[in-house]
Amino acid sequence: MREIRAESIVNAVSDAAIRANLELGRDVMEALERAVGLEESEVGRDILKKLLENARIAREERIPICQDTGVAVLFVELGREARVIGDLYQALEEGVRKGYEQGFLRKSVCDPFTRKNTGDNTPVIVHLSLVPGDRLRIWMVPKGGGSENMSRLFMLPPSAGWAGVKEKVVQTVAEAGPNPCPPTIIGVGIGGDFEQSAILAKKSLLRPLGSPNPDPRLVPMEEELLTDVNRTGVGPQGLGGRVTSLAVHILMMPCHIASLPLAVNIQCHASRHVEIVL
Repeated sequence: MREIRAESIVNAVSDAAIRANLELGRDVMEALERAVGLEESEVGRDILKKLLENARIAREERIPICQDTGVAVLFVELGREARVIGDLYQALEEGVRKGYEQGFLRKSVCDPFTRKNTGDNTPVIVHLSLVPGDRLRIWMVPKGGGSENMSRLFMLPPSAGWAGVKEKVVQTVAEAGPNPCPPTIIGVGIGGDFEQSAILAKKSLLRPLGSPNPDPRLVPMEEELLTDVNRTGVGPQGLGGRVTSLAVHILMMPCHIASLPLAVNIQCHASRHVEIVL
């Protein structure tokens, strides 16, 4: 049985919160570089180059990629042979609190109605899973409001089928227009139930850009959706062009015979996620 102390979790999460907001992943940088070669619009190419420059400046000068440093979403996998010494949830919250304070990151969490800021970017959103093994794996995913606001969930009738899913995904991207700061990454969750489809959609965004879907059935579906999304012409920052989205990622699971749940979670070009393994 591996023992993991809460203090180690606090320090690791704190560091991840800072790095996620200052360092755009290599997979996203490479996707933006490829997009420059694909984009036919002169304005679109210029925007993509500016996004790359912005990300490099953020990394080198240790400042946030975007002023919206997001709500802290944590996907946590706890090995069955691992034991946390202390309170796991408290450690996760303290790590976020510490990271956002020490990293001088904007605190964006507030009361839904009074709009009073909690002052430390907590509470955090935690998705916990028990898995085989003796390790604790955490994905820190700061999620900005602009892209999250454009995300949608649909409870389609089973008769809608794949055609209905495509229609809703493309419609969601087209209606979002410039609001989620394209080029975006589109997370699609199919199946499960109301809340599970949304979790699938968000979790799909953890997969590195450019990597194939491990489910071979979903590979052509992702390619088809990406082609249709990019035909909308929304383009970089909504100013028109070929590259509206860098990728479409799908996660799917079985659902009730009477339902076809579909969630579309839009991620802006600053797809921030850092993985920690303890």
